[in-house]
Amino acid sequence: MPRKKPKSAKSSAGSKQKVKGHPDDIVPMVLTSATQELFGCRADEDVTGESPYKLLKKDDIIQDFKTRAKASDFRPVKQIVLDYPEDELLLVFDRDLIYGQSFYLVLTPEAKKRILNVVQSPEPETSEVIKTPEPKPEPNSSLGSEQEIDEESVKETREKLCFKFRLRRKSGTLVCFSDSVTQVTGIPSDPDRRLGITLLQRDCGTQAVSRLQSSTTQTQWTLPKNMSTQYTPRELSSEEQDNILQSDSMKDFCKSVTPRMLYALQQEGIMDVFFDDWKALGTAAKDVDWSGKDFKGLKLYKAFSDQDYTKDKDISSVNWHPTLYGVIAVALTAKRQEQESTTFGAQDSLILFYSFSDPSNAQLLLECPDDIYAFEFCPSDPNIIVGGCKNGKVVLWDISAHVAHLQGTQPVKKVSVNTDTYDLYPKKENKTPAVPYCAVSAIESSHKAPITDVHWLPPTFEVTKTGLPVENKYNISAQVVTCSPDCALMFWDVRVPHRKQNVEQRTLDGVPDTFKHLDHTWKPLFRVSLPKIDTSGVYAPLKFSLANTARTTEAADDGSSKVVPDFRQLRVPSAKTLTALEDVNTKLFIGTESGEMIYTDWKLVKDDAGRLHSAKPLHCFSIHHWLVNTVQLSPFFKDIVLTTGFWNFAIWKEGVTDGPIIKSPRFEKWCTAGCWSLSRPAIFFIGKEDGSIEVWNLLENTNEPAQVHTLVTNAEITCIKPWTASPKQHFLAVTDALGMLHVLEIPKALCVPSWNESLRVKKVFESAEERLKDLVRCMELLKNEQKEAEEPKKKAEADELFKPLTSEEEHNNHLKLEESILRGLGLWPSTANTQDA
Repeated sequence: MPRKKPKSAKSSAGSKQKVKGHPDDIVPMVLTSATQELFGCRADEDVTGESPYKLLKKDDIIQDFKTRAKASDFRPVKQIVLDYPEDELLLVFDRDLIYGQSFYLVLTPEAKKRILNVVQSPEPETSEVIKTPEPKPEPNSSLGSEQEIDEESVKETREKLCFKFRLRRKSGTLVCFSDSVTQVTGIPSDPDRRLGITLLQRDCGTQAVSRLQSSTTQTQWTLPKNMSTQYTPRELSSEEQDNILQSDSMKDFCKSVTPRMLYALQQEGIMDVFFDDWKALGTAAKDVDWSGKDFKGLKLYKAFSDQDYTKDKDISSVNWHPTLYGVIAVALTAKRQEQESTTFGAQDSLILFYSFSDPSNAQLLLECPDDIYAFEFCPSDPNIIVGGCKNGKVVLWDISAHVAHLQGTQPVKKVSVNTDTYDLYPKKENKTPAVPYCAVSAIESSHKAPITDVHWLPPTFEVTKTGLPVENKYNISAQVVTCSPDCALMFWDVRVPHRKQNVEQRTLDGVPDTFKHLDHTWKPLFRVSLPKIDTSGVYAPLKFSLANTARTTEAADDGSSKVVPDFRQLRVPSAKTLTALEDVNTKLFIGTESGEMIYTDWKLVKDDAGRLHSAKPLHCFSIHHWLVNTVQLSPFFKDIVLTTGFWNFAIWKEGVTDGPIIKSPRFEKWCTAGCWSLSRPAIFFIGKEDGSIEVWNLLENTNEPAQVHTLVTNAEITCIKPWTASPKQHFLAVTDALGMLHVLEIPKALCVPSWNESLRVKKVFESAEERLKDLVRCMELLKNEQKEAEEPKKKAEADELFKPLTSEEEHNNHLKLEESILRGLGLWPSTANTQDA
């Protein structure tokens, strides 16, 4: 059967009925709004149903291929357009979607001419169009039926409801609508298909129904049943048990489950089954505790105390172990009353190590020659500890042999030490290992008063005997700075002196030989004194903080700092072979026992005779009324220092010479300790003598604390030290005068910094600095005004003093002077008569 010839474009354009397929000389197309705008063929604007034709230039379409490439809507007919012989192509707007799309493109010049000719001379098709006869108008005469028609007609009283339904074909679910209304419609007449008119709207009536409401109850009826419960175990006899244990089925069962059981035990040994997963959930500041309330204050996590050692003791210093989780060390000292009444008898001076795993027992003891007031872990090797004694000596320990015990991976073993010198605690020998000190400084070269503060120099540099910073080839912290109220700071080097010979020194049993080259021969590298600025005498330092000593070089980024140093092999290099560094800040912030804050330089200078001596401090301010107990550099701003005295605290900025930029009001209770937060630049903590802790937030208020936690302990707080265990756990160690160690958990609200907090705190410091400058400027203006106001008065008094007297005034003054002298001697007539009577 021959294939039917498709309808021509002429017949297609003249008919509004949709056809299946399309002629070969046209192609339906979809043009986006951008393409229509580009070629000037916007639907219903540039092209309409009455004027649907648009001639497109071939060059414009080719240019569209080049500019938009794959995004061009003419890309499917690219080759046809390139092969088209004429310069213009015909585009037809198919408004009724006869060929399925809004446009179609004519592909041949013959079809273009044919369609354009049809437009120019249209011929009506009388065979397919039937004209409907128009009704003849009737005479306008009313028969009275208009009122009945109006009453029977249905009128709309509300807006029509429009429903849109979207069905997914691939879901395959059945669609069921409920609460439907009855539709009253008549039988529609069959439309005349020859007209091609589609019915788009139809008037129909609907039947209104009442709204349905469904309700349910939670009570469900259940049928009661008689049931029994076994409440006593059923036991087998001994014979039955033996038969079951000796049976082949039990043996096969044990063989089959033994490998799985061993694997489960191995996994339990690898993974910590006691890990608290609940605390690990959530890291945002808005997390809440499980009680349903926001937890914003400090919370007691653990309390540590060993009554065998801490009874009648104070804690003078506390430090977290840099690498071991939950390990913290405290230094014990005798109470002040006992110190005053103590004779020269032996005392138990210790540093205790506690662990989160056993809060009631010390895990390690460091034996000390005297009470320790300050100690610190070495930044390069956490197993090395330096401490300052009450007698002015500097002590070194090495705990590398006991790290496994502190980690909990090694059982406690009995420690054999010399009973004559180190066996001070026979009762605790089997429980807590005791570590003797490796080396102690020479008594003649040590401080003459208790050492109150000690710090390691950073590994980025070292100093010479004159205090000059030089490069550190080892990139290891090997130098220590100590201070004491004997009015001096001392710099020490723990390496082997380059002039010392390798002499075999005998060490006692149980004493590590890490620093045997220093024991009882250790001398300071150099000494820094603190002469007063305006008067004679010296300052007595208690606490100090190195200024911004961090270098901007990449010396600390190499791999040498990760290697654990062996101090027995390290020697002090010659200063001639080292390069001097100019980018190291050699300034110190020092707090004295009289409440002064000193800013000085540790480098020694030469006098006129060429002798080295300490320079006078650059600035001195008397802000605190008594002992300064805290001098700490901010971990976020290298020029901001926090100090606490007995009645107040202050915040200083390096370079500001007019005083502290922030100063607290006078408190009723003494400030005994202070420290910065390690995670938030605006937060710092203040400990009080009544056992309370204040949390200050510089972004909220600088005149009163953000939080006050009372009764953290029942005694005076001696030290506070923060620690970041993980991004989700932050702790604050608090020690008191009763020998107790309290570890408080810092809430996430005080750990997670707010948005752009560092920049906001920096602006707070800048505004405080500007206020200080304005205050100083106003004080100077007031002083000048007072001086100017007093000058005329002084001038008048001077003029009155040196004014020449007349003879009469001079005679009267002489008589008055004579009278006063005679009255003093008792020879004035009135006085003499009175005495005679």
